Order: sequence, then C-alpha cells, then structure tokens
Amino acid sequence: MKLAIIGANGQLGTDLQEVFSAEHDVIGLNHSDIEITDINSVKRVLASAKPEIIVNTAAYNLVPEAEKFPEKAFQINGTGVLNLARVCHDLGIRLIHYSTDYVFDGKKQKPYTEDDCPNPLNVYANTKLAGEYFALNYSDNSMVIRVSGIYGKVPSRGKGGNFITTMIKLAKEKAEVRVVNDEILTPTPTYYIAKNTAALIKTGASGLYHMSCEGECSWYEFAKTIWESLQLETPLYSASVKDFPLVVKRPFYSVLENKSLNKLGMNQMPHWKEALKEFLKTFNT
Repeated sequence: MKLAIIGANGQLGTDLQEVFSAEHDVIGLNHSDIEITDINSVKRVLASAKPEIIVNTAAYNLVPEAEKFPEKAFQINGTGVLNLARVCHDLGIRLIHYSTDYVFDGKKQKPYTEDDCPNPLNVYANTKLAGEYFALNYSDNSMVIRVSGIYGKVPSRGKGGNFITTMIKLAKEKAEVRVVNDEILTPTPTYYIAKNTAALIKTGASGLYHMSCEGECSWYEFAKTIWESLQLETPLYSASVKDFPLVVKRPFYSVLENKSLNKLGMNQMPHWKEALKEFLKTFNT
C-alpha cells in the first residue's frame, strides 16, 4: 500500500514512518514538500504522489502562542485539514488525522470516551476540534485519532522538545524543580500510537478513535517516574497550577478512554508507566 505521512520529520511522524515502512511504500512529506494551508499545493503534491492513504500529523501546537495568533493556528489546524479532506475526497484518498485530548474541558473528572461532547477551553483546542469536523465530514472513510501527552525519541519541531527533555534540562540547570500535581492526563509514547495506528488502518475502520496509554497521572507523578528511572538527584517537588501564572486555560483533567479501540478489539496501548520506563531505557540523557 502506498501511504504518505505529512510531518514525517516530526515527533509522531518519525515513528509513523519507521513503523509503516516495514509493510508499506511510505512517502515522507515535510513542510518544504507540501503547504497544507495552500489548496493548490495540496492538489499538486497529492495528485503527483498518488497515495492510497494520507496520514496527517502537521499541527500548530504552540498552545500559548495560539492565543496571540489565532488566525495562524486556525489556518494550519482548521483550514489546512479542510484542504486535505477536500482533496482526499476528490482523489479517493483515505485521510487519517490526529487530534488532541484538549478538545475536552476536564469537568467530567472521569476518562473521556468518543461519545462525550467536546468543549475546548482555548484557541489551540478550538482549532483542533474544527480540524476534526473537517476531516470527518469532508472526506469519505476518514479517521480522526485523539492522543494525549505525547512524547517520542525525536523532539517536537514546534516546541523544540518534550516533557521528558524539559525535565532533564531543568534537573541539570535548576537547584530544584516544581511540577504541577493537579493537571491529570495519560502520557503516551509516539511509538505505540504509530504501532496501534498501523494495526487499526488494516481493519478499514473509519470515524473517531481515542488512542492513549492506559491509566492516568498528574504531571508531577509523570516527572517523579522520570526522576526515579533516570536517578536524577535534583530535588523534585509537587506544586499547584495556581502557583504558576495562567497563560492559557487548559483542562485540569483530560484522560482519554480507548472505548472505540476496545470495541474493535484493537486496543494495543500499554499502561503509561510501563511505556515510560521502557522508553527511558533507551533514552540518551
């Protein structure tokens, strides 16, 4: 099968390319190859490449910056996905698109399923939700996959790192590190998302799916496991969101339940702690 990955050199794209290449003919498309905000670029590239499936990981994911530049965030996360969906529909290409746990407001305080109604709190989350609707409603047999707290061996291109690299950097540079204990999520390695996506695509499934590791934790508990696994000596303390200036509204609870994956018998996601410890074994500090 011929498959194109948009954002192939990014954090998720890198693992997708590695996993999919084992079984498929993979075309890696980066920002220099395709401009998703330009429909003519999308038409030209996809008509030339002729993939059977497009996997889109491109996103404007700088959450605080999105508040300052909402038009730019919507252009990439909304209009860019609409362009892909329209062209995929016209050319008979299947579209797989990734979204975020941030489409929820956190008030439920229990894991969110695909049946729960989104209520995004910030610009980034609103633009991502718009992208979901465009992907699902403008393209036949499309799939939207929501993920949570992702990290991988390649740093996020937009953010210049991930939570793990940030924690290690702070541990080296600061006398002590404080991490919030009242924001709850499920950290998930990009490798497992790639692996489970590859398995899911084979089923021909379409629609909306949650794909995060099992279990839940606070950012502090996540950091504590990193500290213990890497034997970091800098003191680590728990803190509250209230202790830090509020740059942008975020959900205090954004745990996803893989209900649709479980229904299909396709949930291959491990517990977050097991996945993290395995990841850190090969992590070069």
